[in-house]
Amino acid sequence: MKSFFAEHAWLGGESCASNVRITIDKGLFVSIDANSAPNSKDSRITGVVMPGFVNAHSHAFHRALRGRTHSGAGLGDFWSWRTLMYQIANRLTPENYLALATATFSEMALAGITSVGEFHYVHHQQNGKQYADPNEMGKILIEAARRAGIRLTLLDVAYLHGGLKDQQLAAEQNRFSDGSVENWLARVDALGAPSATHTIGLAPHSVRAVHESELAFIAKHRNGRVVHIHVSEQTAENDACREATGRTPTQLLNDAQLLGSFTTAVHATHLQSADIALLGQSKSFACFCPTTERDLADGIGPSESLVSAGSPLCLGTDSHAVIDMFEEARAVEMNQRLITNKRGVHRSSDLLSAATINGASSLGSKKHGLVAGAPADFISVSTNSVRLATFDPTNGAAHLVHSATSSDVSEVWVGGEQIVSNFKHRTQPNISESLRTAIEAVL
Repeated sequence: MKSFFAEHAWLGGESCASNVRITIDKGLFVSIDANSAPNSKDSRITGVVMPGFVNAHSHAFHRALRGRTHSGAGLGDFWSWRTLMYQIANRLTPENYLALATATFSEMALAGITSVGEFHYVHHQQNGKQYADPNEMGKILIEAARRAGIRLTLLDVAYLHGGLKDQQLAAEQNRFSDGSVENWLARVDALGAPSATHTIGLAPHSVRAVHESELAFIAKHRNGRVVHIHVSEQTAENDACREATGRTPTQLLNDAQLLGSFTTAVHATHLQSADIALLGQSKSFACFCPTTERDLADGIGPSESLVSAGSPLCLGTDSHAVIDMFEEARAVEMNQRLITNKRGVHRSSDLLSAATINGASSLGSKKHGLVAGAPADFISVSTNSVRLATFDPTNGAAHLVHSATSSDVSEVWVGGEQIVSNFKHRTQPNISESLRTAIEAVL
């Protein structure tokens, strides 16, 4: 049994509670009591305690692109950026990917991310042939998360076609593919049972890469696993889907029986009103990745309409142009202010929920947050920085969302075990050097 006494804690709502006593046993929260008196055995926590962030959409190897694809004239669009991304993808080996993913997940830990959904599609060798263990690259990611000390949902990607008209895969896409949906699912099944710190989800890459009959096959054989899929990230995707099928990507997913509370539509940027209604009625999640979506000039998604329709919002750092869940949460609201000329489209507490509780739910977690019975995954945000020096608990959620950054995360616990202390990772002491070395190896 462990007990902590927190100066402040965000327990939901717009304000933060004060003098909060937290009790943990066997990696789970036992009790969270506000307005309490400290116990002599309590460990004191200064600042603001809140649930650990959940990064619902990540491509770990994209971290190598940071600073190399963002500026200059003539950068083009998503599709030209993708060419650069493929170059990195095809330089990955089990050895250099373990180093890169461990450093990237460790950077996430420093940012207060206690759980990540890793959208994993670099499965095979550069020539498309399987490794001796067909799941070697997936197991590398599981090991990287273990070393970094965070939870992982391995969202194993099916990538079968180069486009909606049965285009062949490009050479740089060969290592992503298992050839057929049956082969892919058999390989995923061979990953085995989940552990206390990792689970497995299914991720048809997009309607471009996995077609309707294959999506329907996944719906029939998902066996309780969550499904994440890129949806309407670009207008070109929508145009191609309508031309090939007469429907939008969301309508195609609905017809394949692949919408529901087990599904997360990643990006969901360019939606029609009928798409929004389908996602909302089915309670499918929408995962926004604002820093990536603006970096790639993809557009601003209809977050207000989706939430109003019933689609829970979660967040991801995707390409890791920035790893800062405060920024992802803040950007959702700020983007809406730009396009609606209204302030306060989303409540600050709802944005924090999107970055924590909703993200956990989208990855299949039954309970998350500072509540009894949930995994003891939590962080402390320092109020000693210039950004939070005037922290006001009565407006705590807004102060966190609109002022804090990942640099303010001082302490991180996963399953009740502390992995970040006083802004330092306990087992990865020099993450900056690890990132430099790992990235140089794939450039």
